[in-house]
Amino acid sequence: MRLSGLRLRVADPEQLAKFYTDVLGMSVQAQGVSLRIGYPGQDADLLLMPGGGGYTHDTGQRYWKIGITVPDVDLAAAFLREKGIEVSDPKQFLDIGYMCHLKDPEGFVIELLQHDFEGNRPLNAADPSDPFAQACIGQITLRTGNIAAEDAFCRANGMRLLSVQDIDQYGFDLHFYAFTDDVPPHADLWAVENREWLWKRPYTTLEFQHVKGVRFANVPDYRGLEFQGLAAPTRDAFGDPVNPG
Repeated sequence: MRLSGLRLRVADPEQLAKFYTDVLGMSVQAQGVSLRIGYPGQDADLLLMPGGGGYTHDTGQRYWKIGITVPDVDLAAAFLREKGIEVSDPKQFLDIGYMCHLKDPEGFVIELLQHDFEGNRPLNAADPSDPFAQACIGQITLRTGNIAAEDAFCRANGMRLLSVQDIDQYGFDLHFYAFTDDVPPHADLWAVENREWLWKRPYTTLEFQHVKGVRFANVPDYRGLEFQGLAAPTRDAFGDPVNPG
């Protein structure tokens, strides 16, 4: 199977799709009344569905963000700023990754995550005129207070745990699952050595921000995930829909 889609209900699919295509370099195709946008390759698409609007992100919600992995975050951030897009300053976040953040025009959070840690990026890693040429939707991030239930759901559907990352000073940890036979370079899934390797994967991982025991709020405009190869619709450990796609 494959993590093939993220469904978001939005106010204006056509206008929002223009942001993702014109600014972030994705392609678009119609799917009924919705628009499917994404990069070529194995990673997930975004399905923009009509009927939403008024989305406001906060840290108490189940749905958090997508992560777009790129070879050079500095180039990507500069490119976006030239287009008038507000982007946070790129920085190395602990021993997790070199990243920055922005929001799309309807308020959905996007993380730009570099393949390599700060200082490890190869020279000429990306084309300055096209910094999203090698982009991939690398993560879809959900929040959970019960990682055991999420783990059971992921494993029951054939996903593999690839990395666990402790952010102790902020009170959470991160867990990354994917449909893959890939084996991380270090057998200890908590190992820092696995992280740059993870940010280079060509497929989308399902990332959980785990805050033990916390109950997160449903997000009406988050309409769930798509698993290519899933035989029938189901629901995840939180109760959100997971559809074949």
